[in-house]
Amino acid sequence: MSSNLPHVRTRLKDLAEQAGVSTATVSRVLNGKAGVSSQTRKSVLAALDVLGYDRPEKLRTRSEGLVGLIVPELTNPVFPALAQSIENSLAERGFTPLLCTQSPGGTTEDEYVEMLIEHGVDGIVFVSGRHADTSASDDRYQRLRSRGLPIVLVNGFAEGVDAPAVSVDDTVAVELAWRHLVSLGHERIGLAIGPDRYIPARRKLAAFTAALRRRDPGADVAEHVVTTLFTVEGGQAAGGELIDSGHTAIICASDLMALGAIRAARSRGLAVPEDVSVVGFDDSPLIAFTDPPLSTVRQPVTGMGEAAVSALVSEISGTRVPRTELLFHPELIVRGSTGVARPYAERRSGAVSSA
Repeated sequence: MSSNLPHVRTRLKDLAEQAGVSTATVSRVLNGKAGVSSQTRKSVLAALDVLGYDRPEKLRTRSEGLVGLIVPELTNPVFPALAQSIENSLAERGFTPLLCTQSPGGTTEDEYVEMLIEHGVDGIVFVSGRHADTSASDDRYQRLRSRGLPIVLVNGFAEGVDAPAVSVDDTVAVELAWRHLVSLGHERIGLAIGPDRYIPARRKLAAFTAALRRRDPGADVAEHVVTTLFTVEGGQAAGGELIDSGHTAIICASDLMALGAIRAARSRGLAVPEDVSVVGFDDSPLIAFTDPPLSTVRQPVTGMGEAAVSALVSEISGTRVPRTELLFHPELIVRGSTGVARPYAERRSGAVSSA
């Protein structure tokens, strides 16, 4: 072993401290000896990677094959988080992920698919791809299945496509946010949503409409909904419109949109949550450290990634997975951007006096 790891004592000690195990355990893992749990072995291998040491040849995992992973642009932090979850789960099963990220004007999903096929991938995971767009044809996925290539669709159920699907439950997400805001006394609650041709947006809109009409059967839904882009700028535009029409609370379809809505409130001399409450969606990394920390509905990213990979690996091995959509229950995370409702007139007078 000394020929592979110079300064063995120092390295064993560093690895043991990083992995939280004894140097003897590290030694057993590096020498491929039995008597070490799978979790402990994983911790030691992770310590090797974190500290920048090369794994001994005997510990290097042979790839079971290549799997394509196609995700949208990486501006929204939830997409890198989903990609990391899926990549980690693939690596644990011995597969090598090939990550393909899209950007406006760049390589398209269909072009990435052709490249992945040329690389001989064993399957593809699509995250929020064309399958989530009701205006796009599903033929592209049917063609892949006709070639026998296993695929899994994440966040966008395409009925009739011969593939497993994994999604967050958008209906529950809106219901959680709505009930939270109602419990705080908010009566005028608005929705900032993306284009309704996308399945997640369409589902959120349907849930919001149902909640609004349960409270007020004659409500004009259009008065409480602004359709925009899934960006900070889109959220700011939608938030401003909803605030100006007297809404004291806003449910946003993404965390980035929620940050934009907060910006809109502040540009009008209003405070969050004292004057306007804002709820995001995703619980993207670092969102807890915004000012104020954002109340949001968390996507169970880790569980969704593991489920998608489990389904794909089963399909690759020849075991058919049910074609029903697997829905994951989101979780409401209450932080500092939501508070007790304040009357609209009082908000406006407070903003004027503070100016």
